[in-house]
Amino acid sequence: MSEATDPWLIVGLGNPGPEYAANRHNVGFMVADLLAERIGGKFKRAQKAQAQVVEGRMGPPGPANRRVILAKPMSYMNLSGGPVTALRDFYKVPTDHIVAIHDELDIDYGTLRLKLGGGDNGHNGLKSMTKAMGADYHRIRFGIGRPPGRMQVADFVLKDFSSTERKELAYMVDRAADSVECLLAEGLERAQSAYNS
Repeated sequence: MSEATDPWLIVGLGNPGPEYAANRHNVGFMVADLLAERIGGKFKRAQKAQAQVVEGRMGPPGPANRRVILAKPMSYMNLSGGPVTALRDFYKVPTDHIVAIHDELDIDYGTLRLKLGGGDNGHNGLKSMTKAMGADYHRIRFGIGRPPGRMQVADFVLKDFSSTERKELAYMVDRAADSVECLLAEGLERAQSAYNS
């Protein structure tokens, strides 16, 4: 069982490199970057894992203030499990104190869903994480919708957000970051009722 003092590992999923930075598949990195900004930290290379990390505290002063490690795996999406497991072991984080922030095809653009555990729904980052450490971690699912027409899923997720989507993107990334803070401070049920749409 996790203790209130156990750290949280918040993992934004994405692909490293400037050519992927604005892709739909990299929305997890975008949310992690905003969270790092909020806690006043800068990502740096992790010593024990193929990842970039920021350590800090999140939440209001008092008992709801949490020690957090924000992470962006630098291994490419489909190998995310290795770096996340290495960070979990190094920082001694219980699996139910890990939060994966990722793009989700089966939810409309702009919709968030928070959950604990479950399947990977064909998402290679989640598949790799679950294979490495089981499924009992939290997910912040950021809806990107389905590809139009006959476009392949792989092409769709590796494309940048459309100009229409970009108008709302900053707001949505902000809301996803808020949902992480709410999850840590108030628990899953409160965060789900506030942010699941």
